Amino acid sequence: MNWDTIEGNWKQLAGQTKAQWGKLTGDDLREIAGRRDQLAGKIQERYGIAKDEAERQLEEWAAKADDSWLG
Repeated sequence: MNWDTIEGNWKQLAGQTKAQWGKLTGDDLREIAGRRDQLAGKIQERYGIAKDEAERQLEEWAAKADDSWLG
């Protein structure tokens, strides 16, 4: 799924995001609001990982995302 689709459907995908990165809070997810850079930063912060690792995880997650997640 491309990031524009993810951002546009963020409220529906927030649960999948929480399932992948359980350390993210509801407040984090509201603050992120589908913005990829914000999500990468929160993943780095909560998990203590490097930016390139957070980006790699995001790429994998987005590649697995499909329309079944929307509904």
